[in-house]
Amino acid sequence: MRMIKSKKQLDLSSINKNLEIKNNFSIENQVTLYNGDCLDFLKTIPDKSVQLIVTSPPYNVGKLYEKKLKLEQYLAQQKQVIDECVRVLRDEGSICWEVGNYVDNGEIIPLDILFYDAFRQNELQLRNRIIWHFRHGLHCSKRFSGRYEVILWFTKTDNYTFNLDAVRVPQKYPGKKYFKGSKVGEYSCHPNGKNPSDVWDIPNVKSNHIEKTIHPCQFPIALVQRLILALSNESDVIFDPFLGVGSTAIAAIVNNRKAAGSEILKEYYNIACERVILAHKGLLKIRPDIPVYEPQGNLSLIKNPFLSNNEAIYENY
Repeated sequence: MRMIKSKKQLDLSSINKNLEIKNNFSIENQVTLYNGDCLDFLKTIPDKSVQLIVTSPPYNVGKLYEKKLKLEQYLAQQKQVIDECVRVLRDEGSICWEVGNYVDNGEIIPLDILFYDAFRQNELQLRNRIIWHFRHGLHCSKRFSGRYEVILWFTKTDNYTFNLDAVRVPQKYPGKKYFKGSKVGEYSCHPNGKNPSDVWDIPNVKSNHIEKTIHPCQFPIALVQRLILALSNESDVIFDPFLGVGSTAIAAIVNNRKAAGSEILKEYYNIACERVILAHKGLLKIRPDIPVYEPQGNLSLIKNPFLSNNEAIYENY
């Protein structure tokens, strides 16, 4: 795990000498971060110059960084961004659009369903609808608490980059063997782990998460890192049109990719730049992509104080 020093101990001006963050896009830049509207920035990016686009757009719920619009206006605005993203995407590239639900008077409207047509109209192909499951969040009282969001993974052609071995996860039963057939007695699992499937259990960035900043809807770096490792190669350009505090750019830099992104809020942009610089120096706190911890043993934290001893014994069966 990478650790960070206190801000008082860091001389950010000296760190910045080793990584120049450019404002104007060039495919040669290691990092290009633009403080402004993503459509303005996209217009400066040449056709077919980006390998992977990963983003989580505003959900139109009235956060600080967005103006709440009528749903039709919001979708039309997002369609403009998607059209430009498709233009700058390489033929072997991918777009990953991470969204949750739009809430209107207590009714939830799944944004991934509404976004689907905007990508299909650009003749992109949906390869996976990945469910990002997390275990913490707001507790609802009139519906089940939301604990997932969706990543739509689209490709531009059938000739797309997919590096499965780079993102394999630990097997549940690595010692499992074939019990019949020509391979009986041999190990049946892949030695490097298994395909992570289309349901990902990765903690979201809440108050106690080591990556937490002031952003209310921050990407965990492990989530975007998995996409970057699987869908791009070293030195490829990774782009995030709604950069926020820079998690996509960080995941790109620490995995030897080039990063580009745009963020309209100056405060978030400044945090993104600082985090990218620290990540480049190996000083940023990053939660690794490892299985979620499951408490074991006799910890008082996992004992139910509302059960009698007999009920507690029965609960374990």
